[in-house]
Order: sequence, then C-alpha cells, then structure tokens
Amino acid sequence: MPAGANTALDRLAAQGFDLDRTTLTRALYGGDASLYRVIPAAVARPTSVDELARLTRAALDARIAITSRGSGTSIAGNAIGTGLVIDCSKLTRITHLDPSGRAAIVEPGVVGGRLNAAAGRHGLRLGPDPSTIDRCTIGGMIGNNACGARALGYGRTSDNLLGLEVITGTGDRLSLGAGQPHSPILDALQQLVAANLGLIRTEFGRFSRQVSGYALEHLLPENGFNVARFLAGSEGTLAVVLGARLRLVPVPRLTTLVPIGYPDMAAAADDAALVTGFGPTAIEGLDRRLLQAAGDRLGPGLPLPPGDGWLLVELAGDDPAELQERAQSLSRAVHGLAGSPITDPRQADGLWRLRADAAGLAAISGARPSHAGWEDAAVPVAALGGYLRAFERLLAAHGLHGVPYGHFGEGCLHVRIDFALSSPDGVAGYRRFVEEAADLAAEFGGSASGEHGDGRARSELLARQYSPAALNLFAAVKQIFDPNNLLNPGVLVEPRPLDLDLRRPRAEASRLPRLRPEFVEQAHRCTGVGKCLTPDGAMCPSYQATGAEQDSTRGRARVLQELIDGELIAPDWRSAEVAEALELCLSCKACVSECPTGTDLAAAKSQVLDEAFRGRLRPRVHYSLGRLQTWAGLIGSLPGLPDLANATLAASGLRRLVAAVAGVDHRRRLPRFSRRPAHRRVGLPFVDRTELSTVPRPVAIWIDPFTDAAEAEQLVALTQVLGQAGLTPLLVRRRVDAGVALISTGQRRRAARALRRTLDVLHPIAAAGVPIVGLEPSEIAALRHDAASLIADPRLEAVAAGVHTLAEILSTSDWTPPDLSGLTVVAQPHCHHAAVLGWATDAALLARTGARLVTIEGCCGMAGDFGMTHYDTSVAVAGLHLLPAIEAAGPDAIVLADGFSCRYQVADLRGRSAITLAELLVGGPTSGS
Repeated sequence: MPAGANTALDRLAAQGFDLDRTTLTRALYGGDASLYRVIPAAVARPTSVDELARLTRAALDARIAITSRGSGTSIAGNAIGTGLVIDCSKLTRITHLDPSGRAAIVEPGVVGGRLNAAAGRHGLRLGPDPSTIDRCTIGGMIGNNACGARALGYGRTSDNLLGLEVITGTGDRLSLGAGQPHSPILDALQQLVAANLGLIRTEFGRFSRQVSGYALEHLLPENGFNVARFLAGSEGTLAVVLGARLRLVPVPRLTTLVPIGYPDMAAAADDAALVTGFGPTAIEGLDRRLLQAAGDRLGPGLPLPPGDGWLLVELAGDDPAELQERAQSLSRAVHGLAGSPITDPRQADGLWRLRADAAGLAAISGARPSHAGWEDAAVPVAALGGYLRAFERLLAAHGLHGVPYGHFGEGCLHVRIDFALSSPDGVAGYRRFVEEAADLAAEFGGSASGEHGDGRARSELLARQYSPAALNLFAAVKQIFDPNNLLNPGVLVEPRPLDLDLRRPRAEASRLPRLRPEFVEQAHRCTGVGKCLTPDGAMCPSYQATGAEQDSTRGRARVLQELIDGELIAPDWRSAEVAEALELCLSCKACVSECPTGTDLAAAKSQVLDEAFRGRLRPRVHYSLGRLQTWAGLIGSLPGLPDLANATLAASGLRRLVAAVAGVDHRRRLPRFSRRPAHRRVGLPFVDRTELSTVPRPVAIWIDPFTDAAEAEQLVALTQVLGQAGLTPLLVRRRVDAGVALISTGQRRRAARALRRTLDVLHPIAAAGVPIVGLEPSEIAALRHDAASLIADPRLEAVAAGVHTLAEILSTSDWTPPDLSGLTVVAQPHCHHAAVLGWATDAALLARTGARLVTIEGCCGMAGDFGMTHYDTSVAVAGLHLLPAIEAAGPDAIVLADGFSCRYQVADLRGRSAITLAELLVGGPTSGS
C-alpha cells in the first residue's frame, strides 16, 4: 500500500464500512492456495450486493487497491493483495433460477456446489466443475475462468456465462449480456479491438485451454463482442463482479466411466486426442503415485486395470444400449488396456474423489513437499504426449520431482513440484525452471496457464507466450477499465516478479523458541486448497458451526505459518492471535483423513499448548478434565468414594461449585461413577496371572481408569460378546491409558509418561501374541497415531499393532452376528475412530446384522473437555449432523456410539442412552432403554 493508505482506510471506515484490520484477520487473508504471502491492509466482508457496490466505488475514489476474493482457493496467487481484500463469500443468494430457460442469476459468493444442489432438483447443473466445486464461489470461477474435468463436455465458465453485473476500475456499473449497454468504456474497447483484429485473430483463442492473458477472442466481431465472456479469466484486474447470469446444462440420465491403463502417463497422453473422438464429457489423466499418496484413505481396491498411468473417460447419455456400444468401441480403439466400464455411481465416485483430491495428494507424493509453482500449463491435445515427455526431461534436468495428472482431453497438465524454496539458491532455481517451462509450453503451442489463471505465479511469464504487441494490447485494455491500476495490481499487467512474496522461505529463519522441524512441516503441510471449507464431512466441525475462516483447518494453519514467520504475528507461543485461532479447534483429527495433505491440526494445537503453558499455571480444566484418568483411577480405587462423588454432583449447589472449580460450563452435567469398578464387576482372570497355553483363543481386555470407574456396563457387554465369539476374555490387570486428554490439553510430557506406563503393561501381552481389545476408540487411536511423536520406544510398534477395536477382533473370528433386521441403528463414530482407525470394519460388521444403518458423517461436538468448556459451540456442532440424524430416525432407533464423549453428548442434549457396539450385539433393541 502507498503512503497514506491507513488514512484512506480511516476515511473509508468513517463512511460506515466495516473494515477488519486486526492482525489475526490480516494473517488469515495473507494467503490462498498458492505459494505466495501478501498481507492486506484491511479486509471487508460485505453482506449485500449494494454494500459491495458502494464499498468498491468508495475504495476506488480513495485510491485504495482492491483484491476480490471468494473462497480463497486460487492456486496462482490471484486472491491476495496489499490493499483492501473484499471477501465476497457472504453474498450467497441465488436470486433467480429458471428451469425452463436453463439459467440462474446468482450473487458472486454462491458456492458452485450449492448452485448445483438447487439446480439439481430440476435435473440441471452448472457446466464447469472444478475439483473445488464444493467450496469455490461463482465469483472466483468467473475470475479465473474455471473449467474442471467436465469442461470438455460442457465448456468453461466463460462458455456458460450469459451475463455479468460489474463495477469497473473507473467506478462504472455495467450490465453485460445480450445487447451491450452504451458506455464510453465499451466504446473505447470496441475501437481498440477494431484496430487490432489481425493480432487478436492470430494470437488468441487458438485452443480451448489458452487461459493465460486476457481472452480477447471473445471481443471479435464474429464472436459478438461478448464483454461478459471476455471478463471471465481477467482475475479481478478489470472489474469487480456483482452478479452473474449462468447457463445450466441437463444432468445426463446415465454415465459410464471407462478406465484405461497405460505403462506411463506419456503413453496415456498420446491416446487423449483419439479418445476425444468418442464424445466424452471428461478425459482425466491419473498417475499411480497419486494412489500411493492416498494410501489407506482409498479403501478397498479401486476398479482400475493394470498400469502406471490411466485415462478416466466419462461417457454420458440417455440410452443404455448406445452408451454401452460407445464404451465398447472406445475400449477396442485405444492403445491401452481398457478396464470394465463402471456404471455404478458409487464405484465411479471413489475415482472422482481421488481425482478431486489430486492437488493435495500430489503435494505429499514425494520425499519433499511439493508446491503449486508451475501448476496447470496446457497445450493442444494432439501435442500432449510429446509435451509431457519433454516436460519430464526438464524436471530431471533440474533434479526435481513432480506427479502429472489433469484434464488430458483438453491438453491441460497439472503437476506439483518439489521446489526447494527454503534457500535463496532454491528460489533462484525455481525461477530458472518456470522460465524454461514457459518456453517449453510455448514451443508446443501452449499456454502457461490452462485453468487457474496467471496470478502472481505466471503473469511475469506472459512475455514468453505472447508478442510485445499482444502485451501492449493487454496494457491498453487495463488502461480502459482500470486507469489507476487499483484492481488486483501486480497481476497480468505490470506484473510483480514471480519470485517475490513467496511464503515458504521464511520458515527456516524463525525466531520462535524451541521450534521443531516437525511443527514447521505440519504448519506448511497445508497448501490452502480449502477442502475444510466444505459443508459436508467431518472436517472442520468448528468452521461448519461458525463459518469463520479462523475456525477452519486452513485458517489455523495460516496463523501458525505466520507465527513461525514472526513478522506479522509475534514469534511467541502465547500469541493472542494463535490462541484465538486455536480456541475452537475440537482436536477431532478429521483433517488427518479428510484433508488431502493430511494436515494434523490436533497435533499442532497440542504442541502450541504445551509450549504456551511451559512453566506456567494452566487453565483449570487442564488440571481437572485433562487429568481425568488420574482422578477417575483414584475415585474407583477407594470404596465409598464413587457414592460420595455422585452425591456431590447430584446436589445443585455443590455441582455448580465443582463445575466452577473444574473450569466446566455450569450447563453441563458431570459424569457419574459406577458403585463398583468394572473390573471387579466382571470378575475375569488377569492375563498376566493366566497360563496362556491352557486358554483357548485368549483376548486381553484393556480398560482405562475412567472407563473402569464410570462405564461398568460396557465391560460386561464386551465380555459377553467375546465369549459368544468363541474367545476367552482376560483382563489387563493394571488400568492404564494412552494420555488422550493430556495430549489434547498440551500436557505432552505427562502424556509421554502415561504412554510409557501403558507400554510397560501392554507390551508383554502383545509380545506373547495375545490380541488386545480396547474399549475407548480414542485411546487406541492415540497408540496408533499420536504416540510416535511423543516417545521413541521400540516397543510401540508391537503394541500399536496388537491393540484392536471390538469390530477388528470380531472380523477375524468365526463368529455369526445376531440378526438385527428391522432395527434402525444411528451410528456416531468417534472422530478419532473414523479419522485414524477407520470405520469401514465396523460398518461391514453392522451390515452383517441386517440392521438399517445410518452413519453420521460429522462430529458429535463433545470432543472430550471441549464440550465441557465451549457449550454453545459444542451444541452448534451437534446440531449439524448428530441431532438431526437422531430426530430423523425417530424414537425407536438405537443410537450407537463407542466413544464416551459421543454417548455423553447424546444423553446430555437429548436425554437418550446411546450404547456401544458390544451392548448392541449382546442386547439388541433393549440395550438403549
């Protein structure tokens, strides 16, 4: 921002505009899904189109630079700027939906997936479908002319744009569509085009994915001087979008996905042009290394033929016989090995989900993190195979690794590359590579960008693709629309150098004390793709409840990156901005499995809390619930103490006093304790006092102190179901835990001691080959996932492999489940169970019972101590998935939850008893009474 910018912002604020200039917000909006870090002076979040229009004009009058932003998923650095960032994500009205005319009018903040949901009720959808369709906004899609996999069949955003409402950099408000309005700007633009017809016809619109630069071909007379389509892909440098009229396309009645295997990706690329002749709606390239990066998240085998590279070819139509014939003809014609056509949408969805997550998966596909520096070049499809081979030689020459994938049917190649950006030499190498890569793309008649726009990453490279005359034409267009260079300056025209403002290099020089490399890696693992912004799934529950960027996985990672950087946010573990960003993190670990890059914010939060309270008094809840296992063990070990504790908690006045001392919200009930500890109630022999050779099929039951003191019924049921399965249940004599509550409250040294005690107890059992079944999913997950970052102990691997859930134990035994046909079971998987252990084994077991299973995909909102201290947010999260599912299932449904927190939430908010898997299998419908 120029000198005096704050004064200009003050004047803007004095006019009544709500400008957020807090350090936290500026940190959140200083990045997108690109390599770049540019801290804005202020952020505005208009809540109406009228406010957006007034704000834009006022900012232009005050000479304040403006960057428009939707969901911030730009990969090229299009959505960050030094001036005023206008976040349009609150402008979410679909103002008109015309099914008969197949059109919709929307505000710029409408998410593409939401428009598809509304249009889908009429058998319609938006044509372009970028992989971020479930969180990217229409305004952002217009900004970079978004395409996606099915642009081959349905066109780019520009091809589906019927009209635009915009404000230009001159402050003029234009309604663009059929029949352009009279305007001095448009008159000047028409004159400029008329004087450069030959240049435009020669250099522009040569192939469908020529996205770099301004799309001047739309202004040619033969194309109807379509200014709305011309503005698509201008990246907010010429106008601010207020609204759009979009064409909708019919949803095909039938689709078939034909996977074709090849020895490598270049061979797959060679076939792409041939495949386009069969009229597909999508031709996607997929590299085996993406499957390897996805690992266990893919589930059981994907229906792919042998190969190291694949084309995924989607055919659409209404006639099953015609579709089958096209698929067979395609399979006969290609040079690869065609697999069986996939007509089951569920099978196809698995492959499409993998493709949608490819950007994040590619970032973790190699030995070093990979980045979106040279991300989406495109060439004419007939040249793709040759270009890919030359590109791979270029990578090798620079000693770089990248995994190619992308929209092969239109010659668009995506790749994430492991640039070494942490040193000046690495940054210099980055510049050399992208310059040579741009020359290579131009040599093949291509474009530096085929989808995501130029932004800060590629604008400087336009001179390697276009002639000086074309660049002068860009400047002339910019002068007409934005003469003061206030709209997204530094992009497309007068570009910033591509090696400035990179966010990665700062991490290595951090002044943050006791900074561990693994913390830096975890914070920077987030690439900003924003899957945590989606309304579905378990990630991210706090964002789903609040809608605030700071409560998303991406937002928190951005703040941690700034903490490490130490420039905007002070390099202090006790930073107020960091504390605020992490405050509503439930430590649910959904990001571990649902974030394509596997960012683990729960682990990062634990480390921050550990450092922030090192040598200091902690919040009261850290001593009460954070050390609940210790207190529970004490209460359970002394006769009469459970009754005293229960009586105390039953008295209203005393309960409020206990809650206040413990740091718990007074609206929460506190848990009750069993009169007899669970291990005494079942009376099982201890495993370490049993001659194992005399026991048929022994199984050791590991019970933690809290479950032992408060959940006796669970152990009784578990003992019974193991016996019914022909197993001999034995008890682990010492009640030990894996330190889950200690980890989540950042008491990591205490957690490490708890883990070592647990290994002392469980390792001899695991080493003897006796399977161990745990009762609490989070305790098992801590052994398998968290423990390795806390202790270096050679015994851990054997114990982590030897501890199982009940479903895992039963799935390997010769056991017939009870017939639960006619029952509805609403299952709430514990978040750590779903994210770390996986829920598929439980789902398969429940399917064998014949019950109607409803699996809740989100968090219950309790999350251990979180729900005890953040009551309102906890209830809001429960209201997203858990409570609606219970209400929809009706009063006769059984609520299943293996996690204590989940059962507690159901009881506290709905007064219903949720039961464990063991209780369900033993007691069936009476268990929840």
